[in-house]
Formats: sequence, C-alpha cells, structure tokens
Amino acid sequence: MTRPKTVIDATNGSTGYWKDLWAYRGLFYFLAWRDLLVRYKQTVIGVAWAVIRPLLTIVVFSFFKTFLGTGVSVENAVLGVAVATIPWQLFSSALNESSNSLIANANLITKVYFPRMIVPVSTIIVSIVDFLISMLIVAGLLIYFGHTPTWNILYLPAFLILTILAAIGSGLFLAALNVKYRDFRYVVPFIIQLGLFVSPIAFSSTDVYQDNVPAVFQRLYSLNPMVAVIDGFRWCILGTEFVADQIGLILSLGVTVVMLFVGVWYFRKTERGFADII
Repeated sequence: MTRPKTVIDATNGSTGYWKDLWAYRGLFYFLAWRDLLVRYKQTVIGVAWAVIRPLLTIVVFSFFKTFLGTGVSVENAVLGVAVATIPWQLFSSALNESSNSLIANANLITKVYFPRMIVPVSTIIVSIVDFLISMLIVAGLLIYFGHTPTWNILYLPAFLILTILAAIGSGLFLAALNVKYRDFRYVVPFIIQLGLFVSPIAFSSTDVYQDNVPAVFQRLYSLNPMVAVIDGFRWCILGTEFVADQIGLILSLGVTVVMLFVGVWYFRKTERGFADII
C-alpha cells in the first residue's frame, strides 16, 4: 500500500504568490526584528557601528578631495562627500546582506514553505535603520557649517525609495545566484568595492558631464543607478544643481527599474529549487 504524501508548495500563479507574501507578513516582521537584535544587541559597540562606518569613509574621501588640488573648500568637500556616502552605505549594506541572506537562513528554507522573497527583503530593514542613524552625521555637519537645506529636501523620500528599489532588485538577483553558485559570495564584495569608486562620492557628476569627456563614457557612467540617487541626495540636502543631464538621468532611473524587474523575475524563476540546492 502506497503511503500518502503531503507536499507543501507555493500557491500557483503570480497573483497567489503576492497574496502569500501578504499572508506571511508576520514572518517578515519577525526576521527583520531578529536581524535588528543581532545587529544592535549582540555587538560590542552596537548603534555606534552605524556611525563609524560612514564616518571613516567621509573622513578619508574628504581629505583626498580637499588636499589633492581639486580646488574645493573644506566645507563643500565634507558636505558633498557626507551626503553622497549615506545613500551609498544604505545600498551597499542592503546589497551585501540580502545577497547572502538565503544561505544564512538555509535551515529555515529547507523546513517549511513560505515565500522565499521575504528573507532577502527583510534584511534591508536593518540597512534602513543604519541609514537613519547615519543621517545624524549629515545633520551634525549641516549644523556645524551653518548650512540650511532648501525646500528640495521634500523630495528626499523619493530618492530614498529609489535606493531601496535598486538594492532589492540587485539583492534578489544575487541572492538567487548565490544559492546555485556559491562563488558569488566572493563576487559581491568586489562589486561593492568597484561601485564605491565609480559612484560620484569622492567626485561630482559635473566632472564627468563635460565636453572633453567622451559621450560613450558618459553614458556608461549613467548606467550606474547610484548616479541619479547621489546627485538627487545632494540636490535635496545641499541645494546643488542636479547635474545629471536628461538622458543620463533617464538611463540611471531606467537601470533601477530593469534591475528590480529582472531581480524579481529571476528570483521567482529559481525559487522553487532553493530547498533542494541549498
């Protein structure tokens, strides 16, 4: 006599999947809260770590930008680097955490069904909290230099959402790849390190969008989704000119949308086999 078999599987169809995501929102809250406790309660310096990391980047990049003959004042260099560093830290931290999240939660994934997308997305909550804490650095520098933000700051949440969407799209894609190809855990830090130097943190997009810079290079530069984000943060907080040209802005925003679509599509395509491979 054949024994009955019980199969726990995802709801068929994309509509059912998104309903499952909402139904399992309690698990999302639990995983996010667990990661927050691990980050801030079970570390020696706790919340200070969210300040020390971006602060070191600001100090180093501001030093090079000020004293390497760029002709930028200390105030403009420090504020420009600080405002650019905060969203970059949010994106890089969220990308790193989400790309490794499935491997880190392998025991949970192999035991019970739930929409796996919850795992990498929940890790981004910690990065958002880090971002909010790091914003204290920018606030302190604005007060120190006596700089008052303009009304442009009302648009800041839009660029924050853009940063999160870029992190979710790329994070889902790399998380799915990391399950099947474990070598990608070594590739992600390299991608983040490379992105740090090709994003307008230690420099301005004005240096790129010039007549003496080849148009091909400018377009390749615009494919970096963080270009629009960082330029937008500077425009919102410092009131500087939004230097990205119209085509460059559209390209940068378009890459974010494509990354989100491809990340969700590839994650859903490979999600069914995660428990067997991991």
